[in-house]
Amino acid sequence: MKYLIDAQLPKRLSLELEGMGFNCIHTLDLLKKNKTKDRDINSISLSEKRIIISKDSDFVDSILISKKPYKLLHVTTGNISNNELLKIFQENFSNIDNLFETHRYIELNPITIIIHQ
Repeated sequence: MKYLIDAQLPKRLSLELEGMGFNCIHTLDLLKKNKTKDRDINSISLSEKRIIISKDSDFVDSILISKKPYKLLHVTTGNISNNELLKIFQENFSNIDNLFETHRYIELNPITIIIHQ
């Protein structure tokens, strides 16, 4: 699976996931960096079959209404430290990656992984 990490999440997350062997880019890696519009992020997601990882609820609306992006991991951890966020990802991301084999929209919060249909 390939991933695109949105601007509200730290670049460090992308580096951490890459270190775990996952194909990741961050919006900071894109031409317009963190100013890349959601519609452009959706286009990249669809054309490159990248799963968007975002805290932005606009992507939730988009995937439910227009089936864009390709797939979505909605991060609903609230305001936590980057270290806490990275720990949650380290503990759960291999499982999440496997779940994306059969699911399009997954939510990650500090307690659990929620699969949305």
